[in-house]
Amino acid sequence: MEVLKFNLSGRTVFFKKPDVNSIVCFTYGNIHKVALMGILGACLGLKGYNQQTKDDEYPEFYSELENIKISIVPKNEFGYIDKKIQRFNNSVGYASKEEGGNLIVKEQWLENPSWDIYIQLEDTDICRDLKNRFLSNKFVYIPYLGKNDHIANISGIELISDAYKSESVDKIDSFFTREDFEFEKYDFDDDDDDYEEPFKYQEKLPCKLDRITNQYILETIIFTNMPVKLLSKKDVYKVRDMNLIFI
Repeated sequence: MEVLKFNLSGRTVFFKKPDVNSIVCFTYGNIHKVALMGILGACLGLKGYNQQTKDDEYPEFYSELENIKISIVPKNEFGYIDKKIQRFNNSVGYASKEEGGNLIVKEQWLENPSWDIYIQLEDTDICRDLKNRFLSNKFVYIPYLGKNDHIANISGIELISDAYKSESVDKIDSFFTREDFEFEKYDFDDDDDDYEEPFKYQEKLPCKLDRITNQYILETIIFTNMPVKLLSKKDVYKVRDMNLIFI
């Protein structure tokens, strides 16, 4: 199986949560599949939310990439990315009805994130286009991380042609959905030379769009170094020395 791999990073990120209050706009703590599909759509020149018409069930990027299989491996320690509240002025004339038309915006940004992204390359036109554009560094639009204030860095692009299904799995090195696995009991011995401090990152992240409303459908996503047991029939792939789940 062929897999396209690249590193995605940036100085700051804002993956806006729709459930905000009147004071601060919050971000998801990690990249999610729908945001990543938007980035890939920009690279391919596909239309986004602003170009969606009333006759379109989904934005074009989602319609074209809905079935693509992606694996995400966080590179920040323990999968946790630092966050900070940013305050800035929006002084365009229509920003606010307050005197002077100045709106003070407060947003929560992620700082210095990095992920390794793996894309399962099927025998489809969209996958062939992705492969050709990434390997030749010919993108249609500039990719950004949530908003055009946050430019995405794409590096380390490579094609892996020797990925295969794992027969036996006790650890997953990428994001996976909680319903597919359960944790195994394991005694961590900190005197062991191979000891790793156990960690678990867990968050509800968007994985799909609702067909009627185009609202996010959330799933519980986990990233951990603890041993797990596969509950579903989902395939686990060995890519280099890692066990990856493609969601």
